[in-house]
Amino acid sequence: MRICFSPDTRKSFPTRFASQQFLCATLALKQEENSTVPLEFSLIPTDTRLESNGDGAPLNISETVSRTFFCTLTVTEQIEQESLAISIWGSTDGQDFGKRPLLRLPQQFYRGTTKMVLDISFRPEVKFLRAHWELNRWGRVAPTPMFVAGLELEEIPPMSRDTPTKRTVLTAHSIDGY
Repeated sequence: MRICFSPDTRKSFPTRFASQQFLCATLALKQEENSTVPLEFSLIPTDTRLESNGDGAPLNISETVSRTFFCTLTVTEQIEQESLAISIWGSTDGQDFGKRPLLRLPQQFYRGTTKMVLDISFRPEVKFLRAHWELNRWGRVAPTPMFVAGLELEEIPPMSRDTPTKRTVLTAHSIDGY
């Protein structure tokens, strides 16, 4: 379960504006019979209204096990003749996010959902993630771009070495049956 609230009022809101700072609590890992429940969290809370370029709050991911995430960008509202570019950045200290993103999602022009995998298992120095978004508007109508979007990440659980894969099962059948 995820809870987001404004630090000023400590009240929960269904719609979050990017110009305001919101705090989000993330799920904690818990053990259930030698299996770990994956983390789910938001880099951009669902239904956030984006009207200018910006960055999300840094999120500590040091408790994750697999360091591989299924990213889901959902755009629920937009106006014509505009684009949204979102990238995910990593940091060792939560302050310096470097010069290159870990992942760039495809540029968005319309409503819809985009899914990608972020694998930072070979980047153990990365302890924090944050989203960065850039809006662009062109044409003769209102000059202010506007998207309502959210970026959710779900940790992909690590696969046990004892778990047979489809390839292993197919190989075993082909050897037995020639």
